[in-house]
Amino acid sequence: MRRSKLLYVPFWATYVFLYLPIAVLVVMSFNSGESAYTYEGFSLKWYGELAADERIRTGLVNTLIVAAGSTAIATVLGTLLAVGLARHTRSKTLDALALMPAVLPDLVLAIGLLVFYSAIQLTLGLYSVTLAHALFSMAFVAAVVRTRLTGADTSLEEASRDLGAGPVVTFMKITLPQLTPGIVAGALLAFTLSLDEFVIAFFTIGNAEPTLPIVIYSMVRFGVTPKINALAAILLLVSFTAVIAGQRMTRIGESRAQD
Repeated sequence: MRRSKLLYVPFWATYVFLYLPIAVLVVMSFNSGESAYTYEGFSLKWYGELAADERIRTGLVNTLIVAAGSTAIATVLGTLLAVGLARHTRSKTLDALALMPAVLPDLVLAIGLLVFYSAIQLTLGLYSVTLAHALFSMAFVAAVVRTRLTGADTSLEEASRDLGAGPVVTFMKITLPQLTPGIVAGALLAFTLSLDEFVIAFFTIGNAEPTLPIVIYSMVRFGVTPKINALAAILLLVSFTAVIAGQRMTRIGESRAQD
């Protein structure tokens, strides 16, 4: 039975609704005029002005520092958390608690972290943002790695232990290589999430130099300009590249598991 073409209307309408604003933003980033809403001709001058803007350069450096640090922490802890949940526990309560930072509203998590930092009298700065980003990114890494664990061959781990290898050797030689595609995918996801996260960074950065999303927020308050469109287009490119790379690594891992 042939499917009615009318069934595709809501499908394509949803895609248009989601991606048309993004396409307009990218096109307007190449606008030669001063207006962010009226296209006056093709130009790359706004991308050049981005490189000359000291606030944006400083925000970008801070964002990369936070993203790199939080990704490293989240990847290590998230991988260990996934292995512990999948191999050593069978508790749905622990599963829910481990993934809770991923589903909590950013505002709730940000306020909770701010209260916690105040309670332990931790001075706010880039390191407090890094720890905060690592907390919620760790849940995403654990979810991705655990999905990869479901397709891992446990017989290899059993054989390794039967031959006398200890838990650490078995993990390093057998488990970790099987999880590498999932770990890389989780790390890319964590980096992308930290790169454009605003709410938690805004609450936990204190008086330190702001990250790039906070810089963008301060600029947008006075109106959207083609420079902001250009910056958003670059961030979109980075995010899309990381997401596609993560999906590719996941598929590679699944193909190897099937082989």
